[in-house]
Amino acid sequence: MTRTIVASASKEVVIGFDQPFCVIGERINPTGRKKLAAEMVVGNFETVKRDALEQVAAGATMLDVNAGVTAVDPNATEPALLVQTLEIVQSLVDVPLSIDSSVSAAIEAALKVAKGRPLVNSVTGEEEKLEAILPLIKKYDVPVVAISNDETGISEDPDVRFEVARKIVQRAADYGIPAHDIIVDPLVMPIGAMGTAGKQVFALLRRLREELKVNTTCGLSNISFGIPHRHGINAGFIPMVIGAGMTSAIMNPCRPQEMEAVRAANVLNGTDPNCQTWIMTYRDHKPAASGADSAGATAAPASAGGRRRGGREARRAQG
Repeated sequence: MTRTIVASASKEVVIGFDQPFCVIGERINPTGRKKLAAEMVVGNFETVKRDALEQVAAGATMLDVNAGVTAVDPNATEPALLVQTLEIVQSLVDVPLSIDSSVSAAIEAALKVAKGRPLVNSVTGEEEKLEAILPLIKKYDVPVVAISNDETGISEDPDVRFEVARKIVQRAADYGIPAHDIIVDPLVMPIGAMGTAGKQVFALLRRLREELKVNTTCGLSNISFGIPHRHGINAGFIPMVIGAGMTSAIMNPCRPQEMEAVRAANVLNGTDPNCQTWIMTYRDHKPAASGADSAGATAAPASAGGRRRGGREARRAQG
């Protein structure tokens, strides 16, 4: 059975087909968040701290940490800022972290200070990226997200995206990196722009699980990009991708509707034995009043990690 191990200083998490779905909190990411980017540039990390604590309280298994505040010479600015952000986050919460950057120097700088066994987000099928990132994955013995695009861009053909994933897995093997340390992102397309996007990713997930035997992830909110009431689509998408074999997602855990879908899928998928987590989370749950905000503005039920609160919508759409 494929198992990817990630860890903080004292907490280990296993990502796998027989494990509860891994929720990777997306909110520590200044992309598309002008206020957060402006704060981070001047050394203000209050929003970062709040986002870290709220996401863990909401039930995030891991946290993604991104410090890409500017496109102007990120090679010079991003490494130090990513290190600072990472150190602040891991001083506050004890969950594994995902080091999220497109700058190789920033990834290595963060790996030097990261505690435990973080996830690196990410490598693509581009030769330049493979040659820059895979040696770091081998050197630091960490898992990596493999995004299924290459020099030709993001293909609308799921067979092409599968072959890019296969290429990355094979190239990783050349470096001595096992397939269980590759978490493939098959690239979820927006359903509003491509009506077959859902069916495509379900089929891709089954192939990735059965043929490459790898764990998988995605930017969950990509599926609903550009259409109204996105959280309803996201919540419906979650159990379907889990049923098709997806084992993690980069998403907003502060959305009660979406976290309920994750927990329900764990129950129905058999990864919440005896419904224990569901019962502990929702035994005191009271239905929302009529007319409550469907995006999750009402208070969420208490969980083992605390009480969830509403949060900002989500990670950038890939591609």
